[in-house]
Amino acid sequence: MRVFKLISATLLLGLIAWLTAGCAHGTRHHSSSVVNYLYPDNVEVKESVRLTRLSLPARVGVAMVPETQGYNPQFSEVERERLLESISEEFREQEFVGSIQVIPSAYLVRGGSFTNLEQISRLYNVDVIALVSFDQTQFTDSGIASLSYWTLVGAYLVPGEKNDTHTMMDATVYDIQSRAMLFRAPGVSHIKGRATPVNLSEQLRNDSLEGFEQASAQLEVNLAKELEEFKLRLREAPEQYEVVHRGGYTGGGSVDALFLVMLSIGLGYGMTRFRILAA
Repeated sequence: MRVFKLISATLLLGLIAWLTAGCAHGTRHHSSSVVNYLYPDNVEVKESVRLTRLSLPARVGVAMVPETQGYNPQFSEVERERLLESISEEFREQEFVGSIQVIPSAYLVRGGSFTNLEQISRLYNVDVIALVSFDQTQFTDSGIASLSYWTLVGAYLVPGEKNDTHTMMDATVYDIQSRAMLFRAPGVSHIKGRATPVNLSEQLRNDSLEGFEQASAQLEVNLAKELEEFKLRLREAPEQYEVVHRGGYTGGGSVDALFLVMLSIGLGYGMTRFRILAA
């Protein structure tokens, strides 16, 4: 009887271990791709015009791109809204931004492309939109070497080891009317595997959330830098951007009107004095 119980217990433990290993085998992959959203298969997208016409102060929307593969409960709606609000704060600090709107996920259609953005533009009265996408892969099999994640600027090769968590987030900013990409800001995170078979599922959940937090923090830092560089490009690249001011606005991309008046007065005074001295 004792031998039978011992064999039964051994078989039961073996079955539990096999089932646990089977659940963790392979990879966990969740993504929302701005490439798939803007340029879906079988949809012709017209090229943007050469000169981008910006109306300042800009009316900006911030939205999360619909997921294309899987759904990650660790990156919940609460976490997404918190991230979008943080990104909105970076825009609010800029003088060339007049208003900022967080666009609910329900208004973005999977594969909706620029047609969907134009609908959002009319509905929320925004000219520029920041599209936030993410890609997270958790390697749970040491036999898998790498994956690649395609972005608008090329492919990122993601090497993996067992229980590693790779997270990439991307904020891509577009002028809706011209369909021109203004700039982008990435954020990445790599958490080395440290789970044991006993706590594998719990640790993978924790690593997933930590990966999103780390990538989001880096994205916000890079976004602040890109916003400052974009302000410089508005002033220094007139061949790329035509800046149109809304009523009462004089900043963000062109020489201040008061400065022009002072400059004209100064030049007039200098020319008058030069004529007197020459006489």
